Amino acid sequence: MDILQRMNRLKRPPILVRAAKEGALSYRRDTHLKRYFGEVPPMHSKDLLGRLLHLEDQSNDQRLAETADYSVSRHVDILIAVIGEAQIFRASQS
Repeated sequence: MDILQRMNRLKRPPILVRAAKEGALSYRRDTHLKRYFGEVPPMHSKDLLGRLLHLEDQSNDQRLAETADYSVSRHVDILIAVIGEAQIFRASQS
């Protein structure tokens, strides 16, 4: 499955998606990616999307399991990075 198809198939609560879309307006690759990967990895947006989607899946699993370590703000922040990298990837495709 194509990475963008995988991303488009995500079904998340509307409030998480709205918050992430709003946050993506000010997405800063260097700031967001450092939170999850240390230094900004020198890789293509497609590869970053795969890694970010893995992190997002983990957050969503925690949300669904209602674990004590689930963080809404972290989940939204990861979704912001997913949306931001998807925009960069789509722009590189045209």
